[in-house]
Formats: sequence, structure tokens, C-alpha cells
Amino acid sequence: MDAQALHQDAIIIDATCPLAQMTDHIDWWRSGGATAIAPTISGMSGNARSGFATLGGWHRYIRQRDDTILVETADDIVRAKQDGKLGLILHCQGTALVEDELDLLDAYQAAGLRIVQLCYNTKNLIGDGAGERTDGGLSHFGLRFITRLNALKLIVDCAHTGHRTSMEAVEASSAPVIISHANARAVQDNARNIGDDLIRAVAASGGVIGTVGFPAFLSWDGQPTLDQFIDDIAYKAELVGMDHVGLGIDYYQGQHPVEDDDKAMARYQGFLADGHWRPEEYPPPPYKYPAGIETPRTLPRLTERLRERDFSEADVRKILGLNWMRVYREVWGT
Repeated sequence: MDAQALHQDAIIIDATCPLAQMTDHIDWWRSGGATAIAPTISGMSGNARSGFATLGGWHRYIRQRDDTILVETADDIVRAKQDGKLGLILHCQGTALVEDELDLLDAYQAAGLRIVQLCYNTKNLIGDGAGERTDGGLSHFGLRFITRLNALKLIVDCAHTGHRTSMEAVEASSAPVIISHANARAVQDNARNIGDDLIRAVAASGGVIGTVGFPAFLSWDGQPTLDQFIDDIAYKAELVGMDHVGLGIDYYQGQHPVEDDDKAMARYQGFLADGHWRPEEYPPPPYKYPAGIETPRTLPRLTERLRERDFSEADVRKILGLNWMRVYREVWGT
């Protein structure tokens, strides 16, 4: 099967999509052939009220469209593929929306939330974030939080979460743990990227690590190449096997060409002021995603280049979506 036909036939999942909050851009993933995407419903800040308001907005969006479905089970993604629709997997980055009340997780699960990222770079009630000064592990609340996620069949996501907190989350979880979007530090030495021991631990749990297109996580030299993006996938696959790699490209609102340089800089300065980002890990914009997949509209180029680099058809299908599907089936059921 040639690359174009493979791309059209494969289940394609982008596991981290903050850009989708700008709903006018969701059609970019449709144009690129995506089957399902994971919009960010925040969590890095806010509270229960803002969390449920955001979820309500996504339910309204889905109700008003005949080309979109809410993903609650793995079979919903299969159905989206069969019906030519786009599946939306609701995913929070951070847990501010849960506040200090575990029962809110039950309500969020009932409302369609399916993936919960423990931290967003800073310390919270659960543990330390990846950009925190300290590297503490899970709190007592964090341990109870993981237990509740497992009971609710919500996926534990350790993206943006501190090393020790992540390792302890893998140990505490009775289900596979994912890192929806993080690159290998051995490939690009950015402190936001993750070490081999964490990659191994997530893989041993049965989980998947999504490769990110954010420029500084792939290269210090401006816009990365598509091969640099694929190099991260190849490194992880060599380290832990092809069953544990996926896509979490992390297209976001402040990237080129979504926002002009002035707006992108204002957004960047806000993240610095809030303490969510640090300049040594997140250099200033412009942010040009890997050449060839600058936006989701050109995702077929990724499939083409994977085949050119001699990834087998079976392996390309795993990278594009089947590895995520395996985790979803195991945690959510069919």
C-alpha cells in the first residue's frame, strides 16, 4: 500500500491538541486525515466551575456538528473512522479543575473526560511538575487521586509532570500510564524532555509516549526538520519497542502561522509571568513546527516520510494511532 493510501486507511490519533481550543482550526485536523484528536480542556489553571463550563462548551460544539463525535470508548474511534467523522477525546492538562475534591473526578468522567494529566510544570496538590524547583513524589492526595483515576477508568497522563512524581504514578497505577506528549532528552537535551528510565517505566506499564512537535523540544536551531521529529520516534522505539510510541504533536495557539509574532510574544510573556514556562526550556517565539507538518493540515507528509525511512506499514499504523488504541481499549474498554 502506498503512503497516501495508508494514510487514508489508518486510524490517526493526535493525543495532545491545545490548538483545538480555537475551534475554527479543528478543520485543519480533518484536512490532515486525523481520526481522533485530544483537545485540551485546560487544568493548568482555573477551578471546577471553569472546568465544567469548558466541558459544556465541547458538548455544545459536538451537538451542533454532524461531523464530530465524543469519544468515550475505543469503539467510538473505530466508528468515527467508519463514518468519516472526527472523534474528540477530552483531556485535561493539569488538575486545577479538580481542586481538592476527588468526587469531582466522578462527575468529570460522567461528563466525558477520559485522560487526566497530573501536573502542568508546576507543583500542585498531587505532586511536582516537570518545571518545578524540587523533584518530590506523589502526595498522599496524589496516591488517592491515582486510585480514583484507575477506579473510574480514566487514563493517567504524566506529561509535564516531575520525574519522581511520574515514576511513583507508574508504580501506583494498576493500569497503563501514558505520557501524552514528551520527547526523549537523549535526543534533544531540553529539561522539559524526559529520561530513558521514565520512558522505560511507562512502556513497562503498557503505556505510550507521544512525540511532540514544539520546536525547542526537537532542536535549539529554530524550526526542526521532519526527520528530527521522526528521530525522536525512532529513538523511543529502539529503546522500548514499537508498541510504545505515538503522536502528541501539541499544536498550540501561539504557534506560527496561527498567531502573529506580537500576539505570540504576549502569550509567551503571560506563561512566563504565571510560572507555567521557564525561558531555559521554552525560548521565545516564533514557533515553527517541523518542516512538512507545520500544521495538522499536512499530516500525510509524516506518513510519507515514515515510509521513506523504511518504517513498515504495520509500524506506521502503530505510530499513527494503533498504539493509543491499545491503551484506550485496555483502560476504557470497547
